[in-house]
Amino acid sequence: MLGILTAQLVPFLCMSKTKLSILAFVALAGLGLVALKTEDRPGAPQAAKRPNILVILADDMGYSDMGCYGGEVHTPNLDYLAQNGLRYRQFYNTSRCCPTRASLLTGLYNQQAGIGKMTEAENQPGYQGRITENTVTLAEVLKTAGYQTGMVGKWHVSNTFTQKTPEDQLAWLNHQKDFGPFSPVEQYPTSRGFDKYFGTIWGVVDFFDPFSLVNGKEPVKSVPKNYYHTDAINDTTVAYIREFARSDQPFFLYVAQNAPHWPLQALPEDIDKYKDTYKGGWDTIRKARYDRMVKMGLIDPKTTKLPETPANAPKWEDNPDQEWDAAAMAVHAAMIDRMDQGIGRIIDALKQTGELDNTLILFLTDNGASPENCAKYGPGFDRPSETRDGRKIIYATEKQVMPGPQTSYASIGARWAGVANTPYRYAKAESFEGGVNTPMIAFWPKGITAKKGSYSDHTGHVMDLMATFCDLSGASYPKQFNNNPIKPTTGKSFVGSFSGKSTKGHPELFNEHFGARYVRQENWKLVSPASDSTWQLYDLSNDRSETQNLAASNPEKVKHLAARWHEWANTHQVFPKPGKPAPSK
Repeated sequence: MLGILTAQLVPFLCMSKTKLSILAFVALAGLGLVALKTEDRPGAPQAAKRPNILVILADDMGYSDMGCYGGEVHTPNLDYLAQNGLRYRQFYNTSRCCPTRASLLTGLYNQQAGIGKMTEAENQPGYQGRITENTVTLAEVLKTAGYQTGMVGKWHVSNTFTQKTPEDQLAWLNHQKDFGPFSPVEQYPTSRGFDKYFGTIWGVVDFFDPFSLVNGKEPVKSVPKNYYHTDAINDTTVAYIREFARSDQPFFLYVAQNAPHWPLQALPEDIDKYKDTYKGGWDTIRKARYDRMVKMGLIDPKTTKLPETPANAPKWEDNPDQEWDAAAMAVHAAMIDRMDQGIGRIIDALKQTGELDNTLILFLTDNGASPENCAKYGPGFDRPSETRDGRKIIYATEKQVMPGPQTSYASIGARWAGVANTPYRYAKAESFEGGVNTPMIAFWPKGITAKKGSYSDHTGHVMDLMATFCDLSGASYPKQFNNNPIKPTTGKSFVGSFSGKSTKGHPELFNEHFGARYVRQENWKLVSPASDSTWQLYDLSNDRSETQNLAASNPEKVKHLAARWHEWANTHQVFPKPGKPAPSK
C-alpha cells in the first residue's frame, strides 16, 4: 500500500504512533484507501454553485519571470491559466513578504492588520509583528459561509520565538535542539480559521530541510532524504483538494509558495535546463523580455519604456563572475520551473475531481524580485549554519561556491532582480512599480466571461481578495468576531473585472515600508525610495516605468498628493519610526 504513495508523503506516516498524520491521512484518502466523511457545519448554506477558491502566492518572483508575462522560464501550467483566464497589468502588493501576506489575509492595509514592518513586536498598533485580534482572515470569514479551509506553505504573519543565546538559536535552526513552538500557537494558521495546515511558520527556509515546518500545530521533526519543499507544498495541496472534493461544500485553499525566495536551492535536473540560458547577461535577457512583453500586448511601448541601465551599473562583459551570475539566475529559474510543475499537478487534481471549471484560481506574487545579497547576512535568526547531518553551509559572500545545493546560501542580486522586474524600476521593499506591481492571473471557466487570454487594467490590491471572496461566497464581512471589534475592510471587490468590461478599481492607493512610500491617485503617483525621503512624481498614463520625474514642474500636485499620503498615514496606524509620526517631507 505504501509503495504507491509519493516519496514526499511516506515519512509522515511515522509522525504519530497512535494515528496517521493529517498529511498522510489525506494522501491515503486521495488514493481511495480511506473513506472520508465531511460533517456539515451547523447552519452552513448549501453551496453547490459557489466556486471553490484557490490562491497561489509566489515569493520574491519578478514581474516578468513567467512565460505569460514575458519571461523565458518554462511555465506551461501558469501559461495555461493565463491563456484561459485574465491577466492584470496593475495589481498591487505591499512590497514585502509578511506585510503583503497580512494585507491579503485580512482585507486591510498591512499596518491596520498589525504588520507594518516584519514579525518583531513593537510598541505601536501597526507594528505588532502579527495579524491582530481586531482582524479576520479570509479563512475565518469563508468558514462562516460553509467553506472548507486549508493552507499550505509559508505563514510568516506571527511573532517568531528566538532563543536566549546565538548558540541555542543556531542549534535550533540546525535541527540539533528542540525548543518547542516556533511562534505562539494561538497565532498559527489553524488558530486563524484554517481547518488544515502544512507548512513553515517562519519566512526563510532551507528547501531541502525547512526549519519551522508544522502539520496543523505539530512540528514535523524529520523529512526524507529526497525532500524538496516546493514539491511537498504542491503535493500536499493536491491531497487537500482530493479530500475536500469529497464534500458537497466548497473549499478555500491558500497556497503560499516559498519559491523562488533565496536561498537559491533547486534540484540538479531543473537547474540543468537553464545552464546556458543566462550566459548572455543581464541586458540581453532584459531586452528580450521587454520585446516579448510588447509583442504579446502586455505593455504598450509608447507608455512603458525600458528604463536605461544606470551609468554606474557593472557591464556584463566586464563582469569577472559571469559563470556564477549566470548559474544564480539559472537556479532562480529552476525554482520557478519546479513550482510550475507542481501547479500542473494541482490543475490535474482539480480536473480529475471535476472541480476545475468551478474553481477560481488566483496566482500572484508578494513583492518584486529581491535585490538582496543574502550571503552577507550570514547564519543566525532564521538562517542555519550547517545541515542536520553536520555539513557546513557556505554563505557565498565572495561567490566562492556555486548556488543550488543545500550547502550554499546565495541570492540573484540587484542586477538580476532588475531583469526579473522588467520593465519596471527598483525591486522588493521599494514602493516603485518594480517593488509593488504584481503579475496576477485569474482563472475561472464558469465565472470569467472576459475574452480568454485578455488583459485587465483594473487597479487592484491584495487587500481586495476579502471583498471579492465575500461577493462570490455570500459571506458577510463582520463588524465583530470572537468578541473583538473588527476594522472595516479597505478592499474593493474586483468581481466586475471578470466580465472584461472596463472597471477602475481603487481611485487611490497608498503604501509605506521602512520609509519607502507612495500614493497613487488615478494615474498620478507620488513615490519616494527608502534611502531618500524626497518625493518623486510620475504620470503613469504616459510613463508606467517611472522614468520621467515631474515633481519640479508640478509642485502643487506634489503638495496635494503628499498631504493625502500623510492623511492616510495618520489614520491607518502608519508610523515608520516607533513613537514618532510619519516623516513630513
